[in-house]
Parts: sequence; C-alpha cells; structure tokens
Amino acid sequence: MDKKKSASVKKGAKKIPEDNGMIEKFKLNFSTKEASMEELLKAGAHFGHSKSRRDPRMEKYIFGSKKGINIIDLEQTKIELGRAVEFIKKLIAEEKKILFVGTKKQAKAMIKDIALSCDMPFVSERWLGGTFTNFGVIKKRAQYLRESQEKMATGGFDKYTKLERLKKTEELEKLEKKMGGIKNMTEFPGAIFISDIKTDEIALKEALKAGIPVIAIVDTNVNPENIDYPIPANDDAVSSVKIILEHIGGIILKK
Repeated sequence: MDKKKSASVKKGAKKIPEDNGMIEKFKLNFSTKEASMEELLKAGAHFGHSKSRRDPRMEKYIFGSKKGINIIDLEQTKIELGRAVEFIKKLIAEEKKILFVGTKKQAKAMIKDIALSCDMPFVSERWLGGTFTNFGVIKKRAQYLRESQEKMATGGFDKYTKLERLKKTEELEKLEKKMGGIKNMTEFPGAIFISDIKTDEIALKEALKAGIPVIAIVDTNVNPENIDYPIPANDDAVSSVKIILEHIGGIILKK
C-alpha cells in the first residue's frame, strides 16, 4: 500500500510542472514581444506545409522549399503584418471591435487570452452557424444568456425549486460554453481575425457573405485571395501563432 501511495504521489507531482508548462506555453505576453524578422524566424513562422499541399495562389508568399517543405518569405510576412496592424489601429481609433476566432487545439487558449485581455469578442470552441448570416437570432440568444446570468447573480431564480435551479444552471453553462465569447457582441464587428481559415472555414464564409473585413494567418496550403489582410505564416506551430497574436494584442492595448 505504501509503495502504491508513494508511486501515486510521485505521479501526481509530475503533473504540476507539466500543467504550469502548458499554461506558460499558451500565455501571451503583450508587453515585450516585437514581431521582428529574427523573432518570426525563431518562432518557426517560415515553415509551411509540404510542397504537395501547396496552394498555387500562395506562390507570391513562398520563398522556396527545403527538404520538400515550403518556406514562407518572412519579408512578405512583415509587410502583410504591417498592413494588418495599420488597419487594426484604424479600427481601434474608431472604437470598433475585432472578433477573434480560433477553434484549433493549438490556438484556442491564445485566442481566448487575447480577446479577454483586449476586451474583444471571441470564438474558441465551435463556430455557431449563423453567427453572421442569422445574426438576429444569435443576438436574441445572447441577450437571453446575459439577462438570465444577471437574474441568477441577483437572486432572480431563488423562487424556483432546487431542481429547477439546477436545470437552469446547466442550461446557462451550456449556453455560456457555446456563445459566452460573443454574448456582448450586439452588432457586427469591425473585422474578424481567424488563426486558421481551413479549420474555421465556416466563419470565413459567413464573414465574406456579411461583408466583414477578414484578417487571417494564411499558411501555404490555403487560398489567400479572399482575405483582406492575409498574414503569411505557419498556422500550426504555437510559437508562430503566439508571436503574431502578441504583436497584435500589444498594438490594441497601447491605444
């Protein structure tokens, strides 16, 4: 028993640095990170997908290839990131919101972090179909969520039975998970930022249909032509997405 207990303690002890490491891995730092060529290179932003998966419309952003892997031209990344940042500065000056979208495992924690830090709406779990194309319905559900949460916080549900309150709590928890990041979005955002346009293709399609400007990271396997402000970079590596978000977040928070 003692040996089992000892093994259990040791096993549990290992989880602490791992958990802290994961938190640190996805935690953004908006105060120091500059998206210079050197930092982008260190972050692996230049590594694209294999040549066989190259989208020909990304050709102008590709420097070449190495061992069958497309290499993104970081000079182009700097130029396009600069364009995106100037547009973001304009939006912030006009007090418009940017909807941050990233549901891929590598990006979701960072997307939530930048949005909460910058007081912006976000989608990090699953894009709700109709968020833009059926915005009236989404807005009503968001209002219901806000009002219900307010009632719960102020004792508005105290008149219900314990079972009724439990059901209501479960309902609101599910709604919060689905649309908590957009519950305060009462109008279309000034733009949408997408960390991976393949993973969140529906969000891109709805934004295009609604006429909402799109800022997005574009890897070598996607079509950048429908993106208003494409940022050519590795959209799989945490370090690559992180440095871009840190740079953008830092710009927003300076305003």
